[in-house]
Amino acid sequence: MSFRSRKDGENVLPFPGRRASVAVEAAEPLLPVLIVLHQETSTPGRVGNALRALGHTLDIRRPRFGDPLPETLDRHAGAVIFGGPMSANDGDDYVRREIDWIEVALREQRPFLGICLGAQMLARQLGAPVAPHPEGRTQIGYYPIRPTQAGHAVCPNWPDHVYHWHREGFELPAGAELLAEGDDFPVQAFQSGHAFGFQFHPDVTYAMMHRWTTRCEKMDSPGARALHSHFADRAVYDVAERAWLQQFIAGWLKRMPMSIMSEAAE
Repeated sequence: MSFRSRKDGENVLPFPGRRASVAVEAAEPLLPVLIVLHQETSTPGRVGNALRALGHTLDIRRPRFGDPLPETLDRHAGAVIFGGPMSANDGDDYVRREIDWIEVALREQRPFLGICLGAQMLARQLGAPVAPHPEGRTQIGYYPIRPTQAGHAVCPNWPDHVYHWHREGFELPAGAELLAEGDDFPVQAFQSGHAFGFQFHPDVTYAMMHRWTTRCEKMDSPGARALHSHFADRAVYDVAERAWLQQFIAGWLKRMPMSIMSEAAE
């Protein structure tokens, strides 16, 4: 409701006899979100944009190049592990350390999101196998997914096509809930407590797509979409995927450990 103004320009409250609040307390700054990337030039893309829009700063770390991971997420609002050309089955020390570290987020019931490689790492941490398609097929480009009833309960308005870039997939971990399924790679999204894994790439911006398609040597892999279709399909499907991601990220960050929820209720 707008204030009425006197002729001399002095503001008048809309309800006589009520006093305006003398001061408004400044809101406490939001905790940063931990971002784990795997290449020197990698960025958090659209996920980073969505987090910044909500007021969160990004604590970007690259364990592959020596950055440590925190012993606790008490000083973070959540954590996201992104994709990369490596495999969750690789024996590199940083790959094993990241998989082991996910246990911190699970134990502390903090919001965790794994995207592509990050989802495969989460699956490994939860005891599920990660492997290439038995017929050597890949998903590079836009492919359809089918959200489950549980997926709609977590976040409505799922896109019917999403962007992929992977040659390995994973089985549904024991005790996890399937949120979206696909054809060549059946498990496309799942949830385990406050942890989520997406086999696809909602983080990819237009600039990222240009870089990936320019530098990639796998565009002729079995199942991969032709180069021109990446940009043609983006024009059709990207608006829905972007809107859904923003809605998901906002709800994902609201998830809190049961201990914190109990304290807030007291």
